[in-house]
Amino acid sequence: MRSPIVLAILGFAFWGSLTAGIAQSADESCASCHDEGKKVAASAHADVGCSTCHEKHTSYPHPSGVPKPECAQCHTEVAEQYSHSVHGQAAQRGNSAAPECAVCHGGAHEAKPTTSAEFRIGIPDTCGMCHGDISEQFRASVHGAAAAKGVSAAPVCTTCHGEHSILPKADQASPVNPAHIRETCGQCHGNLQLSRRFGLPADRILSFDASFHGLAAKAGSQSVANCASCHGFHNILPSSDPKSSIHPNNLPETCGRCHEGAGRRFALGPVHQLPGSGEPEGVKWVRLAYTVLIPLTIGLMLLHNLGDWVRKLSALRFKPLRRMPHPHGVKPEIRVYGFERFQHALTAISFIVLVWTGFALKYPDHWWARPLVAWESVFPVRGVVHRIAAVVLMGAGVIHVISLIVSRRLREHWKQLWPRRQDVPEALMNFGYNLGVLSRRPSISPYSYIEKAEYWAVVWGTVIMSVTGIMLWANNWMLRYFPKSWLDVATTIHLYEAILATLAIVVWHFYSVIFDPDVYPLETAFLTGVSVREHGGKQHGEVGQAHAAAAESKSE
Repeated sequence: MRSPIVLAILGFAFWGSLTAGIAQSADESCASCHDEGKKVAASAHADVGCSTCHEKHTSYPHPSGVPKPECAQCHTEVAEQYSHSVHGQAAQRGNSAAPECAVCHGGAHEAKPTTSAEFRIGIPDTCGMCHGDISEQFRASVHGAAAAKGVSAAPVCTTCHGEHSILPKADQASPVNPAHIRETCGQCHGNLQLSRRFGLPADRILSFDASFHGLAAKAGSQSVANCASCHGFHNILPSSDPKSSIHPNNLPETCGRCHEGAGRRFALGPVHQLPGSGEPEGVKWVRLAYTVLIPLTIGLMLLHNLGDWVRKLSALRFKPLRRMPHPHGVKPEIRVYGFERFQHALTAISFIVLVWTGFALKYPDHWWARPLVAWESVFPVRGVVHRIAAVVLMGAGVIHVISLIVSRRLREHWKQLWPRRQDVPEALMNFGYNLGVLSRRPSISPYSYIEKAEYWAVVWGTVIMSVTGIMLWANNWMLRYFPKSWLDVATTIHLYEAILATLAIVVWHFYSVIFDPDVYPLETAFLTGVSVREHGGKQHGEVGQAHAAAAESKSE
């Protein structure tokens, strides 16, 4: 007895051959009157029988008023996409000029397969039936010239705009919307294989992403320049062509669309650049300097504070702390006056906001940046807040200078923070002690090198960040008189100085005011003006005193 499975297979095969024969017979019957067989055989519908689209008629002549076959009865998904496109919407509004299936694909009997080279080469001409001016621009472009030569990888109209789901540029879902231009161009220019094949620079998308334009676009900005802003849309030409928007002679005009007044010197600096590749010499030297300075500075800070922390905690094991009340009738020394505390508050708050809003531009994908960049497509919240905080920081600096001029008391207090000759040996000896090189804890001045380093680092950082920030803020004015390389240098300094300042605050300042056992859990001088070393039982560094006493007893 034959297997049921075998019988089933034979049954299906018989049914298939029977239906195919019936369909072929029907097609042959249609061909007896309709001479369309050769056209259909060479079309995309070669495997589709006549009755699939046309109602079968057995009488002659055929009944009148038979509706024209609908493409949507088979191409349902495509029809749905078309209904939401600019063409479909125009057709629904009654625009008789709106293209339908046959306009682009030809009649059903001669429609070419969309994967064929013939169909693809003809796309600019097809779109040009309605978009004649744009089609002419495209033919003259680098993309159009390549497509005309039969280069299959060359982009055509549908590559960028889509096929059946073409949407207006203003639509957020459109591939040619400013929010998606980078991804659309990146299909080819971000493809390493295609770049190598056609001898194109492989870093164009990466260098754009690393630029301010790319970072702002990634954050959601709709107004920042994208690929098309500089290179054009349909009339893209090589930079060597005098008619190109990116030809050196035309860059002032091109950049001037956003940077009003951009001068001819703008063209002197490179546009697409990656760290370490194609950078101006000034940028390379700045990057090298900070690459050495940041690890060296932060590394020494970490060693210093870690050694101090270990020394003080270990001392507590040998000599427990004793609560020592402040001497009766003796007022504790004011370390930070009221107006200085006000300046500190302005500086601290503005600095925190600047760090947040500044690094949000560099790292827009992180969770802490999203509250800022979420509004970027509607309003540049991040940039506005960053600039407001910058004005507050610079204002705090100006207030500080004025206070030193008008207040003798603050000026005398400020003099305590001036570097002195003994600061260097004190710092070296204390550093050596923290590292275990010296056995006896050295004496340190009331206003030590630690406080002085903090103060002058803030002064230095504020000046550097203010100067470079103003240059970047006033970029239109800068580009009018100086080459772009100057802005590149300012941008590099601004970034690396921000990294150095942030790490220094976390490693150096936070240790002094929070994690130092002498003041833990908080140094209150910035709130009350009086250090915890001067009151509350911590008589000028109780932990430090215990540490010193323990060290002395061990040495004896």
